[in-house]
Amino acid sequence: MISALLIDDDANLRNGMKSLLERYAPDFDILGEADSVESGIKAMDTLRPQVVFLDIQLADGTGFDILEQLAQKHGSSTAHIVFITAHEQYAIKAFRFSALDFLLKPVDPEDLEKVIGKIRSVVTKNEGFAHIDLLLENIRKKVDNFKRIALSTSEGIHLFEISDILRCESEDNYTKFYIKGSKPVLISKTLKEYEDMLTEHGFERIHQSHLINLSYLKSYIKKDGGYVIMSDGSHLPISQRKKERLQELLRTI
Repeated sequence: MISALLIDDDANLRNGMKSLLERYAPDFDILGEADSVESGIKAMDTLRPQVVFLDIQLADGTGFDILEQLAQKHGSSTAHIVFITAHEQYAIKAFRFSALDFLLKPVDPEDLEKVIGKIRSVVTKNEGFAHIDLLLENIRKKVDNFKRIALSTSEGIHLFEISDILRCESEDNYTKFYIKGSKPVLISKTLKEYEDMLTEHGFERIHQSHLINLSYLKSYIKKDGGYVIMSDGSHLPISQRKKERLQELLRTI
């Protein structure tokens, strides 16, 4: 069994989550519930759950306050956190860059099943919780232009400087990251998801299979259908419809 805790100030939502978990995750043992920052901290300290379903907005503060206070007290989280939130774009963006799971209200059973599947695969691995520290760092600073990204692989969670990412390559429903000073990292998310995250950091999709960091582009070659040469020596094709866009970008650099 996987031990779980529900923290939400709405009793109806807690009851709804319990019903969903009973149906879609019968192997989850709900140890208890909490409805505030104060009771949430106490419950996490006392019950020591493996998973916490944590609402962001609570009557006496936020879910982030709980994690901050526990981090100050214990140095690090000891539970897998799944945030439950309304459409708060900044928070959702922070979750994605921190490789943290979240569910939007009202909770969609299909989304819950995906999160549950991930929890089952990672909760026994003791991956560490550096990505929660990254989330709190970003929330604390209230920055919008994140400098680091957490990447969750089958081996664990790794933190990288976004400026060190040379390029990303699509491999079916996976994305392979090529990172300066590191071996390639394979992530079970699509290239489209990372395109949405990294475009504002100077990345450009030049082909259905390639997203590049323009800072590491060495040459644009027009012959042989058009391709770029990256600083790692890789030759990457440019799709016909991306050529004009890339040439415009290069003129502004």
